[in-house]
Amino acid sequence: QVQLVESGGGSVQAGGSLRLSCATSGYTYTSNCVAWFRQAPGKEREAVAAISRGSGATYYADSVKGRFTISQDNAKNTVYLQMNSLKPEDSAMYYCAAKSNAITWSIRSTYTTWGQGTQVTVSS
Repeated sequence: QVQLVESGGGSVQAGGSLRLSCATSGYTYTSNCVAWFRQAPGKEREAVAAISRGSGATYYADSVKGRFTISQDNAKNTVYLQMNSLKPEDSAMYYCAAKSNAITWSIRSTYTTWGQGTQVTVSS
């Protein structure tokens, strides 16, 4: 089973940028779709963005469209989340997740593998 390791979180002021990385242990059919979720204290874990690694198709939550970009580096087996124009409401623990396809990409329960998370804090 593929393993996922997130990095790149930190603290930034509103309007700033961060780039998160999700290093995968390989590319198998179980990791054809890689997504980023986030969870703030007291809130449900919500989908942020996803990428279909085979086709390169990308998907975004409305709340981050135009500000966040998901991408991949196949040579490094890594998926990135570039986050620009950050807002305090973007503060959360960010998790990388993987599954076999991007159908229902935003539904948390469909993902089979999760990373440990990386904290993002945006101050006003």
